[in-house]
Amino acid sequence: MAITGIGPAKIPNLGLGTFQMDPGGTADLVRAALAEGYRHIDTAQAYGNEESVGQGIRDSEVPRDQIFLTTKILPARHDAESFRLAAEESLQKLGTDYVDLLLLHWPSKEVPLQETLPVLDALIDEGKVRFGGVSNFTIALLEEAKSVMSHVIAANQVEFHPFIDQRNLMSAMEAMSIPFEAYSPLARGDVMEDTTLKEIAAQHDATPAQISVSWILHKGGIAIPKTSKEKRLAPNLAAAEISLSDDEVARIDGLARPDGRLISPDSMAPDWDD
Repeated sequence: MAITGIGPAKIPNLGLGTFQMDPGGTADLVRAALAEGYRHIDTAQAYGNEESVGQGIRDSEVPRDQIFLTTKILPARHDAESFRLAAEESLQKLGTDYVDLLLLHWPSKEVPLQETLPVLDALIDEGKVRFGGVSNFTIALLEEAKSVMSHVIAANQVEFHPFIDQRNLMSAMEAMSIPFEAYSPLARGDVMEDTTLKEIAAQHDATPAQISVSWILHKGGIAIPKTSKEKRLAPNLAAAEISLSDDEVARIDGLARPDGRLISPDSMAPDWDD
């Protein structure tokens, strides 16, 4: 499998997302994913399944130092004291001494980055976090974060799939040498019904979901598709083996539309770039 490491953190460019995953089956699915060859597991405090994710990792035969583990902390806990306590709680629930990547899940509208990011820096210095990053950050917020944080910003995790236009953000992130992680890479299943993606998939004896993931990897991104079914683990990984032509990439690029953004909660969403 052509799984490669992206950016300074060498994040495996294909991972397992665990958003809205049934806690009762999460441990088994994580264990199965690791057995299948996944080495990147993505969770968050908001998902309510850190304990199950940690159990799945312990139940697997894969050594902890071969697994790239990510979790995230919501804005409600971005003040300095709460952020540190939240990070410690995640370590306890995950049953690990460190996480490979800790993300600010959304930008806070109340707590300045000048308060939160020094704590993230300190957690990295203490070895409890290997790398720090952000999620759902705009260009302006990324620039601010870079001016505050002493360690590198290892990733910005954002909504990314064929239907959302993120060209301005992606261009700015490339200039800042910040890798992007794509959440909702299948557009909550909408890619399965798109005619263009179906046509391209047929040419590769693949599914539209695999084509969407392959397109993200072609863009140099990190894809973290979520599945609750073990039978889909291997096909998602196999997307890394699909080689799209320049024409196919251009056709997929053309699917972006003004209403392509699916995830924008009023309580947390910033003023988007696109």
